[in-house]
Amino acid sequence: MTKWLDRINSPQDLKNIPIDKLDELAQEIRNRIITVVSKNGGHLASNLGAIELTLALHRVFHSPRDKIIWDVGHQCYTHKLLTGRKDRFDTVRKYRGLSGFPTWHESEHDIFIVGHASTAISSALGIACARDQKGEDFSVIAVVGDGALTGGMAFEGLNNTGALRKNLIVILNDNTMSISKNVGALSRYLTDLLTDEKYNKLKAEVWDLVGKFKRRDKIRGMVAKVEESIKGFLVPGIFFEKLGFRYFGPLDGHDIEGLVKILEQLKTLNGPILLHILTRKGKGYKFAEEDAPRFHGIGTFDKVTGNSNGKSRGPTYTDVLGNTLLKLAKKDEKIVAITAAMTLGTGLLKFAQAFPKRFYDVGIAEQHATTFASGLASQNLKPVFAVYSTFLQRAFDQVIHDVALQNHSVILAIDRAGLVGADGPTHHGAFDLSYLRHVPNWIIMSPRDGNELKDMLYTALGWEKGPVAIRYPRSAIPDVLTDEFDLIQMGTWERLKRGKEVAILAVGSMVYPALEASSQLQKEGIDVEVVNARFVKPLDEQMLDSILQRFNKLITVEENALLGGFGSAVLEFAEAHNVKGVLIKRMGIPDEFIEHGSRDQVLRDLDLDKDGISQMVKMILKSDIVCEKIKTRKASS
Repeated sequence: MTKWLDRINSPQDLKNIPIDKLDELAQEIRNRIITVVSKNGGHLASNLGAIELTLALHRVFHSPRDKIIWDVGHQCYTHKLLTGRKDRFDTVRKYRGLSGFPTWHESEHDIFIVGHASTAISSALGIACARDQKGEDFSVIAVVGDGALTGGMAFEGLNNTGALRKNLIVILNDNTMSISKNVGALSRYLTDLLTDEKYNKLKAEVWDLVGKFKRRDKIRGMVAKVEESIKGFLVPGIFFEKLGFRYFGPLDGHDIEGLVKILEQLKTLNGPILLHILTRKGKGYKFAEEDAPRFHGIGTFDKVTGNSNGKSRGPTYTDVLGNTLLKLAKKDEKIVAITAAMTLGTGLLKFAQAFPKRFYDVGIAEQHATTFASGLASQNLKPVFAVYSTFLQRAFDQVIHDVALQNHSVILAIDRAGLVGADGPTHHGAFDLSYLRHVPNWIIMSPRDGNELKDMLYTALGWEKGPVAIRYPRSAIPDVLTDEFDLIQMGTWERLKRGKEVAILAVGSMVYPALEASSQLQKEGIDVEVVNARFVKPLDEQMLDSILQRFNKLITVEENALLGGFGSAVLEFAEAHNVKGVLIKRMGIPDEFIEHGSRDQVLRDLDLDKDGISQMVKMILKSDIVCEKIKTRKASS
């Protein structure tokens, strides 16, 4: 049998394949994606559902002249295979390999980096406006998943696009929403009619003819209402029509020939267009079709059985958060949990099943979730918003205006803080300590292990004086959980090992590597003190002052951006209290976006492991520094 994928090195090659052979090509691509994702992990279900659509798009349009933007970008694997990257596709999401998302650094066919949902319509509109301002001529297409339409930014983009009347095609890739109900022969017939060249020519002629009458505005209004009424009765697109789009669909998103036909027609029309297609997540792979949530973003697995590979590394911080919250909620009916379309990812599935009336999945709407949580807190409930660090960035204004300014007792459970591995720079949670630390009223904690996370959540739920953020990494916990809960005194650190030569102040995930480095250095005769700086705000000023009095060499270690992070807080304290003669070295994430790779590999590259910390200790000990201790100084001054 002909291997059609072997013939494709660019989208242009796709146009030379007989259209009746594209289904065979789709199956080849489906097998390739399943094989690679089973070995590398990645986003499987969404990619399998978008294969036929991607083939149709590249068959009809001319990338990179025509601009295709994916929302969310995790459905771009077929696009990568068709745009000159099939020989490297085995490296997707691997260290120094292809990204799992579109990225313009990688290919001229990737117009925009899209790792967060609901952004494509806005960026596509910007491109369309720039095109018109420059007098250029090309098509702009935004492919939007139905989940992305739960984000408010998508509607801001739709509203503005409709108002500006730009030539722009939005394709709604729908696999779950209720607007999918009205599908069938009548809908397909109506769509064929509304896109037909003769129909649109006749419509334009009638419109021009009516314009010659005195009461043309009223007559034109009646004509428009007739078409609108027919659509409103037969198809679910009236909402988009009201936003200024011409709506077509819903259509079978796995019918390549049908998609090619409709796209050929749509690209000749003017104004904003919305094409609604119906697809099935996991299409063509039984296990992904039956359990799309698990195969949305999955690690390595056996493609024959669908079972995940590898031995479990034990409970993760996410597991601890979910199980602890469930346990505490059984004793406190004021506790409620919130997620932004990440029930599984944030560990809240058991909570949702046990307390459906106290669980809220608000969709991909982090801004709303944050303000919603503040509203709950204003009525003396105890909301816990579990959210990935990278997605919390989207709610920064709400963190300030709707939570901190109100001083409401909202708890942010910030998952995936730090470096997340193969998802790369769009998903690394590198900035939360920095962007939260300078906002008044927030308490910021970071646990060193599972038991401390459990105790921090217990402590936060009992704190009623303002908002609390708890940030933790994407990894297995390094300890064995106990059943007891201990209350942690707010703003206190923990000295884990006494030393005499250098002090290491480590935050959260960096505590155990610091302890391992200390043990390693002890064997070499180097005596290092290790402190668990579990509160980034407020600092334990009493302990920090004591450390600055006792040591003239100090290292801070954090899995966060160096700019504005924990190390910066320590430097600010030293400056405010006129500390002299102490050499302070900061370790953390540099001022750049970190590429993808395994979490261990990326941490190792940044020296955020025991060996990197050990080398920093040796380096700082070799530094020649004249130490002037200020004898009269109080931390509280």
